[in-house]
Amino acid sequence: MAAHGRRLELAAVLAAAIALTALFTYPVAFKPGRVGRVDNGDGQLSIWNVTWVARTLAVDPLHVFDANIFYPNRGTLAYSENNLGAGVLAMPVYWATRNPYAAHNSVVLFAFVLAFVGAYYLVRYLTGDWRAAAVSAVWFAFCPYVFARTAQIQLLMTAGLPFAMLAFHRLADRPSPGRGAALGSIMAAQALCCGYYGIHVAVMIGFAFVVVASTRSLWRDAFYWRAMLVAAAVSIMLVLPAFAPYSLLHRQTGFERTLAEAERYSANWSAWFASSSYAHAWLLAYLPPWKDTLFPGAMVTAFAIAGLFIARKQRRGELALLYGGLVAFAVWLSFGPRARLYSTLYTVLPIFRWLRAPSRFGLIVVLSLSVLGSLAVVELCRRARRPTLVFAALFVVCCVELIVPLNMPDVPPLEPVYMQLTELPPGPLIEMPFFYLGFMFPRHTYYMLQSTTHWMPLVNGYSDYMPRDFLANVMTLAPFPSRDSLRLLHHRRVRYAVFHRYWYNDENWRDVTMRLREFDPYLRMIYKDEGTRLYEIVGAPR
Repeated sequence: MAAHGRRLELAAVLAAAIALTALFTYPVAFKPGRVGRVDNGDGQLSIWNVTWVARTLAVDPLHVFDANIFYPNRGTLAYSENNLGAGVLAMPVYWATRNPYAAHNSVVLFAFVLAFVGAYYLVRYLTGDWRAAAVSAVWFAFCPYVFARTAQIQLLMTAGLPFAMLAFHRLADRPSPGRGAALGSIMAAQALCCGYYGIHVAVMIGFAFVVVASTRSLWRDAFYWRAMLVAAAVSIMLVLPAFAPYSLLHRQTGFERTLAEAERYSANWSAWFASSSYAHAWLLAYLPPWKDTLFPGAMVTAFAIAGLFIARKQRRGELALLYGGLVAFAVWLSFGPRARLYSTLYTVLPIFRWLRAPSRFGLIVVLSLSVLGSLAVVELCRRARRPTLVFAALFVVCCVELIVPLNMPDVPPLEPVYMQLTELPPGPLIEMPFFYLGFMFPRHTYYMLQSTTHWMPLVNGYSDYMPRDFLANVMTLAPFPSRDSLRLLHHRRVRYAVFHRYWYNDENWRDVTMRLREFDPYLRMIYKDEGTRLYEIVGAPR
């Protein structure tokens, strides 16, 4: 009977998670193949990235890191977040539809559902109250922090945080190698879904390890230590193969994040009051410029403060110390180098040199407040004469508070030139205009996204790390066709060139057409319509 009850509860939790996800992310669940964050470079990069992994893991898994950008460079998937976890999750939908938007959006929806389930079962384990668990799951899964990052799939993959803390609490209550392995596997899965959150989980588990060992006098407990060592070993072994390309990139190029970059992406105090939800919009008019969107919500903050006092009165000091401490620790880190703690960890822990945005530690704050707030929800329902009615009202209010105006535009129709490319023998491709100024680089993501149709290697590319040869040759390639650019591309065996007429102004297009006539002997036209031209590069001037 107990097992049957647990299955029914899981079914109810999943149903609630799916329904709420469809509501909060509307219209994604209803038009998964026709909408997406195609309005900016991060969104287009994200869709291309997930689709590349979903496709390549099936057809050529050993070369998944050799993404089709920045030709002739290899290992280019490691130039930014690899999104291996999201790519794996996208595989069923990608191979069923071959639609990159549907594949990507399936992961978006799954991420919200799993975050709700993870937060629910964490709080359910800690409090034993399904009502508190449901409210806390809403607070965490649909927080304003997440909706400010819908263009970056890895930053939506938040479920590993509550699942890792659940696994840790289970381990701490009854240490065993099996529970250590479970914790390590969850930590690794989170790292493979989002490197940032993988580090966040490591910070949280490290903090929790110290707090629990201190409050329960476990410093000499061999079972506790053994289980934690198993967790560390399992997580490292599972993550190491995916981390190796980044280590190679660092050795070859010296690429790492600087404290100056971290300062740029640090929170300021007004960021902690900024939110994109309808209910919080009035606050923005009273704030000085904010650098991020970190406000957790009024309800979760108020209930968390109450939960701290309740925890002290009920002698649940461990939870208050653990999650209250995590709030303070993460807020401090979010302010970046100027607040000193981040720069200290940057110096002491090499892994921090891969981070650029300290403000993202704000997600730890949301989860910790959600756990603390659950204690107040338990107490409120316990004292209420009609607890079911109180819970229902609280649940609805919390949902309404967090609803945001979601920006999810319709995807544009595919340009016919890309279907033409699918019918040609494969070969490296350059797309024009070749954006050459730093602030223009993200526009290359349009070409990357369209390459999901043909998968030819692209000279174009955009990522966190821009390879040296790309930067060195960008001014040579920008005026293509020219004598130098033809020589370079022909030497590198680049086969095709696509020109997008409407991305040039009239004066620049006249210049392009003049140069196309000048270098006509080296370019064979394959396709032409009102907006695009496709050429094969057949030679180069001496």
